[in-house]
Amino acid sequence: MRQVRTIRYREIADELRRRVEGGEFSAGRLLPSEAELSGAYSASRVTVRKALEALRAEGLVDARQGFGWFVAGETVRQPLARLATIEAQLEGSGRRSERRILDFGFVRAPARVRRVLGVDKVLQVRRVNLADGDPFARVTVWCPEALGAELSRAQVQQRSFYDLLPVTLGGAVQTIGAAAADERDAVLLEIPVGSPVLVCERITSELGGGAILMAEYVFPGHRTEFIVDLPHPEASIAPSGLRLVE
Repeated sequence: MRQVRTIRYREIADELRRRVEGGEFSAGRLLPSEAELSGAYSASRVTVRKALEALRAEGLVDARQGFGWFVAGETVRQPLARLATIEAQLEGSGRRSERRILDFGFVRAPARVRRVLGVDKVLQVRRVNLADGDPFARVTVWCPEALGAELSRAQVQQRSFYDLLPVTLGGAVQTIGAAAADERDAVLLEIPVGSPVLVCERITSELGGGAILMAEYVFPGHRTEFIVDLPHPEASIAPSGLRLVE
């Protein structure tokens, strides 16, 4: 009886497919590097890459410069046309949201925060947000001491500052830019050091008044999309609100 020879890259592709479909790697999760897979499967990197390319052709995995290979899936899409929390946006899209508080305390305001909020001491809360159990944002929020004095760690673990502060919100200004993940954010977001991230600064003001909150959000570039609706397109096709940074 003739023995059918199995092509090695297909064996590796089949095994990786089983691991992905079995839930070992969820959507957006980074796969082991090509070098790690090469060692694990005792195969050349050329063979491993061919297996990964076969899975990419199926739409199961993808790759981005600076990240390596990851499980393909829906990105976390965040509309920018309204003032809303990450949790509300996730739940609206059927995703399970969770927040983990890393630091909670009153500190001297960093220079940028002091200029924006006009105070010397602030409540600083640093957290990681998760979507379906996977980290997708590191968030740091600063609130004037006078407004945050009565807040507890347990409260900000469960609820948004928007719900907790005794003020009427007026609106917010968001600035989004690109950066590279430093060592601390790389660990928190489970991405390689130096990989692309989106950094969003949000300054929230009270109705008819000044700024009362400042927040910094860091998102892995391969898992996040910001969406802006343009109901009345301008004559130019350039992105609305584009500003060059000097």
